[in-house]
Amino acid sequence: MSLRQSAGTAPDLLFDGPLAPGEAIVQALVGAGVEAVLGIPGGNTHVIFDALHDHRDEIRTVLVREESIASVMAETYGKQTGRPAVLLAQGPWVISNAAMGMLEALTASTPMIVLTDFTDGGVLSHHAAYQSATGEYGNWDIRQSLEGITKLTTVARTPVQAVQAVQLAVKHCLAGQPGPVAVAFDSVALTGEVVADGLPRLYPTNHYVQGDRRAADDVAVTQAARAIAHAERPVIVAGNGVRMSGAADSLLAFAATAGAPVVTTNGGKGALPERHPLVLGLMGTFGLEQANATLARADVVIAVGTKLGPVDTCGENPELIDPTRQQLFQIDKEPRNAGWTFPACALVGDARATLERLDAALRELGPSTGAAAVEQRLADEELGGFETSASSSDAVPLLPQRVVRELSDRLPSHAVACCDAGENRLFMAHHFRSGAANGFIQAAGIGGMGFAIPAALGAKLAEPERMAVAVCGDGGFSMAMNGLMTAVEAQLPILVVVLNNQMLGWVKHDQSERVIASEFHDFDHAVIARSLGCRGHLVRTPDEFVAAIEASVAEPSVPTVIDVRISGDSSFKETVSSFASREWKLLI
Repeated sequence: MSLRQSAGTAPDLLFDGPLAPGEAIVQALVGAGVEAVLGIPGGNTHVIFDALHDHRDEIRTVLVREESIASVMAETYGKQTGRPAVLLAQGPWVISNAAMGMLEALTASTPMIVLTDFTDGGVLSHHAAYQSATGEYGNWDIRQSLEGITKLTTVARTPVQAVQAVQLAVKHCLAGQPGPVAVAFDSVALTGEVVADGLPRLYPTNHYVQGDRRAADDVAVTQAARAIAHAERPVIVAGNGVRMSGAADSLLAFAATAGAPVVTTNGGKGALPERHPLVLGLMGTFGLEQANATLARADVVIAVGTKLGPVDTCGENPELIDPTRQQLFQIDKEPRNAGWTFPACALVGDARATLERLDAALRELGPSTGAAAVEQRLADEELGGFETSASSSDAVPLLPQRVVRELSDRLPSHAVACCDAGENRLFMAHHFRSGAANGFIQAAGIGGMGFAIPAALGAKLAEPERMAVAVCGDGGFSMAMNGLMTAVEAQLPILVVVLNNQMLGWVKHDQSERVIASEFHDFDHAVIARSLGCRGHLVRTPDEFVAAIEASVAEPSVPTVIDVRISGDSSFKETVSSFASREWKLLI
């Protein structure tokens, strides 16, 4: 169901006759095209969960074992589809356990709806009879807690406010720069009846949502097209906005017209198919040498849907991006993002719409200077791509580079790889080649451990036809392994690959000789997986790992964990680019 307004249609009222608040809220979600609710019943939220029972054909409700799993699932669902899922759970545990997904959604501009409650004692809430969450003396403040980690938080204190607040949450999580929007319900708001023709009157939710596909203005597009047409070495920087706009095909078409290689930021990693000849892979501090060198030599840089943060720019190293020697254009739907880090010519508009208009303008000008020389440029700049000598090593324990290469080569081209925090993510971001658009997801906003498993669950929920793979270290696995219970119960079969070196790799490798609080016991995660109803493989050699991957690909209907023992000698420092300045290296 579409989340856009039907042009030219006059709205009726949301429903006929009075309804219980829970039913009215769910009808508002159905009308908006929301298809997934994730969470745990508790407190006053049972009113909404009860109403979901009668809408099981329209909205899928997934029970998780802990709120952080639901929040990351919802964030990933929004990242993959561009549509919000709903996190629904009790107030105290939303602001504590579920904060990770909301923080990632806020920093990664992902649409998400959070519905929660005060768990209050009604008229006795002033005395904190239970957990009133009003901020009065003796209790805590749910609104203030949520406002720090959401784009917008509202409080509903009456039944009609409860419905309209949900409708506005749908609107504002998608409007402008997307993000998480929360609604906190007072207990009174979930009791009694809702009347659609009262005040405020309630209209169908789709009329609150406007399609936002405005391209940058014609003058800015024309000026940019002329500069790109005369550029000798144009380069495109693709960020997370490419993913959120669904702009992969439009960007690749524009890249071919302009003769511009494409490098990706951390957030943009995987937004494009990385086996495309013009896609060079990750740039920045942990980027590939070829990607960084190509960007450094550019005379025109077109940054699409990225804020150009410090990790992306190697700590704003002028050897990589320098507006005094490069002409920088920045496409972003949020005006504040364009020109935030570097002086740039701003093209404010939706990434896909702007790229399509820019491509058309460039074609009208005739063949560009860069298009004729792009193949020779890439041949001259072959400095270090996705694979290294370690990618083919037969060493035991396995090197992480070999693990990543086997995943790149043996997973289906449509697979979605979801990464955790830590060294495992850096090796994946550096060496993994996604076979299709939106084939790689990481917590690029906040970098939280325990992200990969629920992210893979969210990706599988969003796109059931694609294989979803979680890649994590043994530290991240232990934080989210209860997600395997959800995988079994909700029939969301995912593959989990645990890079097991019995340590917090990034931490230990940064400690030198003063090792403390960074080593783990040698647990068998395959046994844990089997005890939870999943398949489990413990592998120690390259051949065993390949066989385990092939078995998982051949029978993808059962959640599977591959515990692969990797070398503890390989370090994240092997992924740090030569463009990272000495000062910036000291910070990482």
